Amino acid sequence: MSISSITLLSLTDQTNYIDGKKCTLFAVRFQSDAKEWCMVKQLGDFNLLLNALRLTSTDCKLKLPTKNMFDPSFGRKRLKQLKAFINDLITDPQYLEQDCVKKFLGLDQLCPPGLPLTAQVDMETTEAKRAIPEDFVLVKKIGMGAFGQVYLANSRTTNGVFAIKVLKKKQQIERPSGVQQVMSERNVLIKSLQHPFLCKLRYTFQSASMLFFVMDYVNGGELYSYIQRERFTEERAKFYVAEIACALGYLHSEKIIYRDLKPENILLDGQGHIVLTDFGLCTNADGVQETGTVCGTPEYLAPESIRAGEYSYAVDWWGLGTVFYEMLYGLPPFFDTNRRKMHEAVLMKPVKLGDNISEEAKQLLLGLLHKSKEERLGSRLDFEEIRSHCFFRKMDWTALLARRIRPPFTPLVSSLADTRHVAPEFTCLPISASVINSIERLGRSDTSLFVDDTFSGFTYNPAAVLGK
Repeated sequence: MSISSITLLSLTDQTNYIDGKKCTLFAVRFQSDAKEWCMVKQLGDFNLLLNALRLTSTDCKLKLPTKNMFDPSFGRKRLKQLKAFINDLITDPQYLEQDCVKKFLGLDQLCPPGLPLTAQVDMETTEAKRAIPEDFVLVKKIGMGAFGQVYLANSRTTNGVFAIKVLKKKQQIERPSGVQQVMSERNVLIKSLQHPFLCKLRYTFQSASMLFFVMDYVNGGELYSYIQRERFTEERAKFYVAEIACALGYLHSEKIIYRDLKPENILLDGQGHIVLTDFGLCTNADGVQETGTVCGTPEYLAPESIRAGEYSYAVDWWGLGTVFYEMLYGLPPFFDTNRRKMHEAVLMKPVKLGDNISEEAKQLLLGLLHKSKEERLGSRLDFEEIRSHCFFRKMDWTALLARRIRPPFTPLVSSLADTRHVAPEFTCLPISASVINSIERLGRSDTSLFVDDTFSGFTYNPAAVLGK
């Protein structure tokens, strides 16, 4: 494989425990041509690389961040400096041609030795033009809900394929907490750029009457549709649960409670990896330990949510338990067509587990579906409790986060724009004329004219290359 350019897509840090010791891991995502890959390293790995480069090059000018734990913004500055280090590394041919760099970046497994490597800098620092609404062509409708519609869209200038979610401002203003939820979803989506198992937001626009979220299109279909076809093996479910847990753990580290985990909100990409989507019900828990707002989907509500009591991150671990159970048994654990009876069962009845799963799987389910949020698995150390559970004894979490573990199932897709896994009741519907007109008016106008006080700060339009 010939690599003509390397782009740094994202860099994120996450606290983990290796052999019982707390450490910080850095997940780095790259793209070259049409191929994407991820590596996970500790800071010590970067130091070893730098030392190796200094031995072979007397004029090596690369610098790594210095440690200053007394600086309250240390973590943010470290990421910024580490990103600069990586960009310098991948933009200088003298470094890229060295075997230690190829091995460090994983290039030795992507292309045969002897091929020249040139690089392109991180898209956040390019001089590329900003995107405008006219850059996108709506292809077909791929989703619809009570408050919005989703369209498949192509970039006019590249081969990029996107999903554009369209909301009407009037509906958001009129529904309780509508504006707050829209802004929360926008902010969570921007943060999700930093994690491999979360849906990526590329741009947001607004017109006089509508809001537009431009996101990566995920073509492998909903987890829900696969659960409807068959019950998963324990190993297949384990893979999905692990990737979902990583995504939830990252959101929690950013002080975000997801609140609406269900199979319909979990997509598979073309390779079979999990992509968590739909952040409309997320809430920011920054500085707040618990909140008492009732929201979510009835079949997946935790006991404390049904009681309209205070809840925190533990509701997401309950949600993970319900989704895990549904993967194995085909239905949520307390499902009943009568909602009152279903909620009574959630509050009062024990979860029923068949004999067709391992003891470790049973223990994980019982821990996640504990009716007491204080005793529930994940209520104390959050993601670390799930990561260290005996069910995941053989899981290589570093490889998982780097997307190096081969998914147990690969969706059938023929292209990035394949919609065979989208329900036909959506794809057969026409594209709304009001949406087309709204985009056309945006293309002819200064988009700043449509920014009103109600949705001030909604627009997100980084100088990035379309299709990345």
